[in-house]
Amino acid sequence: MTKTLTLDGARIRDIASFYAEVNRVFMVGEDWTLGESLDALDDMLRGGYGAIEGQEPVRLVWNNMAASQAALGIAATVARLREKLQRPDLYDADRIGRQLDAVERGEGPTYFDTILHILADHPNIELVAA
Repeated sequence: MTKTLTLDGARIRDIASFYAEVNRVFMVGEDWTLGESLDALDDMLRGGYGAIEGQEPVRLVWNNMAASQAALGIAATVARLREKLQRPDLYDADRIGRQLDAVERGEGPTYFDTILHILADHPNIELVAA
């Protein structure tokens, strides 16, 4: 049987609130929360903790998805990349700079685009835009 989980896009106003919503939906019953990391999101979607057990089939309904797309679009992506540029000790400034240039030109993926790409890499997860 397919498990259904529902994200409420109306709760998503920025990257921090996206992870708050992910934690509300996916991390029920855990005594820790997922950090603001796309790698952590990808790992969680593999299952084994939180709401997903292994590779079980999951129907992810994303309500108000258009609002989330706007909230996690170019402005949020640019802000996140600029934050990373302030930490050259942790991030590759040249790579981040190229990503920032591409996003500002409207050519690079937004944070929302990257989330969709990560979801698509998990064939057991069916994304339903609502």
